[in-house]
Amino acid sequence: MAWSNQSKEYAKLLEIGRPPNIAALFPNSKALIVSGKFIDRALKAKGRAMTIAANGRSHLIIRGVLAAAQRAEAACIVEIAKSEGGHDFYCAVNYWNMARQVDALANEMGLTIPVAIHADHYAIKGDKDLALAKVQVPTMFEAGITSIAIDASHLPDDQNLLNSIAINASIPKWAGLECEVGEIKGDVGLSTVEDALFLIQGLNANDIFPDWIALNNGTTHGIQASSAGIQVELTAEIHQALKPYGLSGAQHGTSGNSSERLKRIAKETNTTKANVATALQMVSWGVEIDDFGNALLKDGNLVKVPGKGMSEELWAEMVAFGAAKNFKAGDFKSLNLPFENKIMSQPKAIRDRMAKGVEDFVYNLLTNVFSADGTAPLAYEAILKAGSYDPGPKGTRIEDPNEWTAEKIKIKGLSLTPDKGPKGNYDD
Repeated sequence: MAWSNQSKEYAKLLEIGRPPNIAALFPNSKALIVSGKFIDRALKAKGRAMTIAANGRSHLIIRGVLAAAQRAEAACIVEIAKSEGGHDFYCAVNYWNMARQVDALANEMGLTIPVAIHADHYAIKGDKDLALAKVQVPTMFEAGITSIAIDASHLPDDQNLLNSIAINASIPKWAGLECEVGEIKGDVGLSTVEDALFLIQGLNANDIFPDWIALNNGTTHGIQASSAGIQVELTAEIHQALKPYGLSGAQHGTSGNSSERLKRIAKETNTTKANVATALQMVSWGVEIDDFGNALLKDGNLVKVPGKGMSEELWAEMVAFGAAKNFKAGDFKSLNLPFENKIMSQPKAIRDRMAKGVEDFVYNLLTNVFSADGTAPLAYEAILKAGSYDPGPKGTRIEDPNEWTAEKIKIKGLSLTPDKGPKGNYDD
């Protein structure tokens, strides 16, 4: 079971388990904010389980997620994507304030579960993005990020690999690391074994050992346009091919996939991290959803459930705001930023109701779908075993660096399938 935050054992975890940036930012904190590596290790120790990587688009979503994780004694991840909380953004929560919000809530609520602060989908789409990343990424870690996903999947395979190598020097070795092959764009441009091996072998040859890989395995971000969803068999095939490199899977776009399909991802693949974003937003607002976590639309419009989520008056104001801008249902995510202060200025009973809705939704995912319950003590064990904030990499170098020079990477890249599906904005 999770330890008391007053115990000597828990004090030891705080002493050795918090990375240097967290210890410097919050010297008197009792929040167990750790590297993403420890979250992955805990889920691997349980086996056939994954935990939530919750996109904290609002303060109340973060509160609800943390309450659910404590209740389930589950190690968890709170994250935000570049499109949500980078320098071009639509959320008040961002890369530079998310750790502060998590730390404050964990201390207020007396939490003892281990939490990683993850910068999701840090997109690099070209030379300008890479130059900016070399400036921005260190500032994000200074602000409390403990895990990052470098996403250069918008680029051809050779450029994805080369950019992932180029930015790695800006990422602390102790931090959790996720890489991505194939943009998340549904059942087109699906990832292949060859694509995944190319990225991971090239990183391995350059002494870069990611904790997770994200694939385009048949799902999408946001409100799902079809019921096609995650291709479990494809995911399992790619994970099996990558087994010698010690990676786990990161499942993006879980909203819109049934509980049964998500259970299969946990049980039949090596996935330990499951991103949940849109469903949490809808639940916190009080929008009607199905078992898939997908918003139920009426004549193309979101449907608010009376007595759930935010107040009816604020919802009406949000709908009017969206109508004035000709928003479709999928555009409502852009309301997070302009309405965060209005959401937080509602009466406490309403705010509590919003957070509680998220808590109950996430608790069900953690315990009945993801099988993440009871993983907090497993993270404790991993920290104590490491005796440090850094458990080290799971993989070792098995590829020849001489075969993965920049020139040879470009040549090897020519042999890969160029079809990545249609172009478009698939960030989120």
